[in-house]
Amino acid sequence: MVIKAISTVVVNAEMRNWVFVKVETDEAITGWGEASLEWHTLGVVGAVEDLSHFLVGEDPCRIEHLYQVMTRQGFWRSGVIGMSAISGIEMACWDILGKCLGTPVHQLLGGRVRERVRMYDHLGGGEMASLYLNTTIDQFTERARRSIADGYTAVKVLIVPVGEPLEHASTIRQAAKLMEALRLALGEEVDIMVDLHGRTTPAGAIRYIEALAPFAPYFIEEPCPPENVAGMAQVARATTVPIATGERLVTRFQFRELFESAACAVAQPDICHAGGLWEVRKIAALAESHYVSIAPHNPLGPIATAAAVQLDLVLPNFLIQEAIRSDVPWRDEVVTNTLHASRGYIEPPHLPGLGVEVNEQAAARHPYLPEKQMRYFHEDGAVADW
Repeated sequence: MVIKAISTVVVNAEMRNWVFVKVETDEAITGWGEASLEWHTLGVVGAVEDLSHFLVGEDPCRIEHLYQVMTRQGFWRSGVIGMSAISGIEMACWDILGKCLGTPVHQLLGGRVRERVRMYDHLGGGEMASLYLNTTIDQFTERARRSIADGYTAVKVLIVPVGEPLEHASTIRQAAKLMEALRLALGEEVDIMVDLHGRTTPAGAIRYIEALAPFAPYFIEEPCPPENVAGMAQVARATTVPIATGERLVTRFQFRELFESAACAVAQPDICHAGGLWEVRKIAALAESHYVSIAPHNPLGPIATAAAVQLDLVLPNFLIQEAIRSDVPWRDEVVTNTLHASRGYIEPPHLPGLGVEVNEQAAARHPYLPEKQMRYFHEDGAVADW
């Protein structure tokens, strides 16, 4: 069996475009992966096309070999656009391998170490941007109560609304009020994660964490931008609250410095960007050697969720899984056999491969559109920080 063609199917899902990667073989077995990358959709589509020239005619089941070809054949190292393309192709090859052998991918990655996968809910959901601009504390707590009523035992909140000045004392006090209200509404048994979205300096992040720590956050995500590992380590040393980061890093080589610097307690690689299933498996093993947990990043489409769950089932140091459940109401029309949380957990899938298929006719009803620009303005006209 060899690869006959590699192509993409782009689906506009309002918040972002889903980039699905289709790998076809000469034996009529098709694999699906996902390479969605906001505001870089056309770049990823082009990168998939560039990479396809290396792979047509190759055996799709030689996954490690193909990964090495994609990452080393060219002279220039791949950034996040190229690695997203590589991730989507790699994911589709695992789908093919599972279908060939008639088994779910998690069986090929070492077998299950847990009976189900714990999920958490976003309090923003599909309308995150507009929600955070206009939502009151009471509305946040009501959304959180609905999540818990649906069975979730963990939620995540972007603690500072988009467009607000970040490091003003009043903004920090407001963040603490929101966290206090959530804790009072949800009780002590629900885990609350806080996302700072890489928008604060190390000093500012420490001030936020000091204000939020009394309300027992499960972890603080991306307290400052990911480029400066020393800054992240400074934050980690200043608090006992677990620090989570890594959604914007690719390959185990970028994660290595993070772990060696003890800059986080929770790593958040994204399967659609970091290099695919096997590369994230390697990142998780490296994290395990540094006593770091894994909470994969995933605000993307249903193929990304299907792949993440396959991996979550086999990682000893898995903590909790992110997934979007309310971006568009027609998810199940475009991708069949999608996974849904029941009482806050997803059970192991049993279909071969990743277990999902793309309905290309349904996908064609939602063609590519440029993502909305994430720029917000204060009332005085100044550009808001994001």
